Amino acid sequence: METTLIILKPDAVQRGLMGRIITRFEDKGLQIVGCKLMQISQDLAAQHYKDHASKPFYPGLVRFMTSSPVLVMAVRGIGAVAICRGMMGATFGSKAAAGTIRGDFGVSNSFNLIHGSDGPEAATREIGLFFKAGEVLDFNRAGECWIYDSSSGKAE
Repeated sequence: METTLIILKPDAVQRGLMGRIITRFEDKGLQIVGCKLMQISQDLAAQHYKDHASKPFYPGLVRFMTSSPVLVMAVRGIGAVAICRGMMGATFGSKAAAGTIRGDFGVSNSFNLIHGSDGPEAATREIGLFFKAGEVLDFNRAGECWIYDSSSGKAE
């Protein structure tokens, strides 16, 4: 199992899309193991986006991400990082395919609704920024056997 960080950005929260987006992850079979609505501070935004600090879009990105509450989630499943990134779609809503979150809900090239970790190492680092110890839970779902075929003794 892999756990990734998903952030529903200020535009998703302000547009009332949280429930519809969460439903997509759950419908896919992914497990929400941590979730909270929060206001990102300047310091947290700087830590999260430190790799972009030298890029021209950085000040606007930090301003946007701290402008309104966001919903942060820890999402778990086999291959969760790649699955979530595929569900998100291309970075720019105007270029994202229909059927993806950005393709169905976005047209802006700067307000792009959602962030997802780009790899397992990034997910571990990012989850550590947004969740304290004990806020990401481990629990069994009764229907897990209907999500992953484990008839061979190992989940696919």
